[in-house]
Amino acid sequence: MSDQFQEQGGAATMDPSPLRRWFFSAFIKRMLRPERLQKRRVKFERQRCRANARHRVEFFYQIDDSYSYLAAQLLKPLLERYDIELACYLVSAPEGKNAPEPELLSSLSSYDASCIAPYYGLSFPRLKSSSAYRLDRNLADLALAILAAQNSSGFINCAAEVGKALWAADKAALESLAVQYGIASADEIAAQLKAGNARRKQLGHYSGAMFYYAGEWYWGVDRLHYLETRLQTLGAEYSPEKTLLAPRPDIEVSPLKDNGSLRLEVYLSLRSPYTAICFDRAVKLARDTGVELVLCPVLPMVMRGVPVTKEKGLYIFSDAAREANEAAVSFGKFYDPVGEPVRRCYALYSWASSQGKGAELLSSFLRCAFAEGINTNTDKGLRTVVEQAGLDWQQAVGILDQSGWQTILEENRQTMYAAGLWGVPSFRLTDKGGEEILALWGQDRLWLIAREIQRHIELNSGGNYE
Repeated sequence: MSDQFQEQGGAATMDPSPLRRWFFSAFIKRMLRPERLQKRRVKFERQRCRANARHRVEFFYQIDDSYSYLAAQLLKPLLERYDIELACYLVSAPEGKNAPEPELLSSLSSYDASCIAPYYGLSFPRLKSSSAYRLDRNLADLALAILAAQNSSGFINCAAEVGKALWAADKAALESLAVQYGIASADEIAAQLKAGNARRKQLGHYSGAMFYYAGEWYWGVDRLHYLETRLQTLGAEYSPEKTLLAPRPDIEVSPLKDNGSLRLEVYLSLRSPYTAICFDRAVKLARDTGVELVLCPVLPMVMRGVPVTKEKGLYIFSDAAREANEAAVSFGKFYDPVGEPVRRCYALYSWASSQGKGAELLSSFLRCAFAEGINTNTDKGLRTVVEQAGLDWQQAVGILDQSGWQTILEENRQTMYAAGLWGVPSFRLTDKGGEEILALWGQDRLWLIAREIQRHIELNSGGNYE
């Protein structure tokens, strides 16, 4: 491996000792056990009942975060539907190691919010690309001053209205709201942010647009259905309608097939929990729709010198487990593949692809590392990966130490960044001429990619039923 790639990470993070690898893997497996989660929930509910307390939900709002604005539009409906106490806090944007690419994330999240808002019946300006919007900082400061002047009840009453004016860049509307609701002083704003940040840190998180209830976190409208289902299970719904304010859209695939007009690029990492739970579904989506699938592996972020904090890592794994359970995907028997296992598998990828087994190799590695608890850091473990992919281990042995794959992965990363993406898994849908149709980050956007594929197939008169 070249010095350049060694410098992008560090030996302590890229190649843990066997003991450290085992210890971390065992910790994650224990943390993700379903019975552990259920015991925690029972404990919190027992404590609530003993205190004769209401169901208390806490919401953390970041003024320049598009997902916070989407979530704020559901605060009033939440109070109308559920018997809860809702406390709202203003917070700052994630900083340092919790926000490795803040500018890319900000641009992409605004575009993403504009894409998903219509499916949730929410308001957000329609954007054509991830570079099409820049929030006015002066208007954001005014919006923050308005919200900082409110108590929780006042915040719930005006947050959606303030957000709408802010994201529409409607200065007149925002100034009118400032007169109507009042504004906080600089000291009062600082105090509100300090209190919100402290509370968020105390509870163990780092991001905006987060709901917290009894030991668990729920991110924006994308995870609100989990919170709603939990509240319904506890009998906190005013009327037992059993419907949801923010149901997750389904992945929809019709019998209509693509005629060779579309191409789906999937950017993935072999150490990403979210890649592990959606990779097979992404491959299946391409096959079911007839779209050309192009797999674009990249180095894991930690192996690119991007550290992950403890609080972020724990949230990602617990959230991925919840998402896997909903999708009926095996997950949780984890054996950390960071470092040498990832490198060795990537060294095999071109060979596996030449055998028509590239997707099978990646799928097998992710399954072994995240669902079967196989130590891929040993020859025995990697042999299991290779053979489960339908490949010959003896042939693989002679390829394990070959180089050249690093250049390919770096080219994939640069292409991913050029598309305004930075995390994995990411999806980029293009036509055969390379014109981008949709580029989004996150396994929880597979449903939107599927719908865009169907929309374009239906627009293409050459589509056919099979």
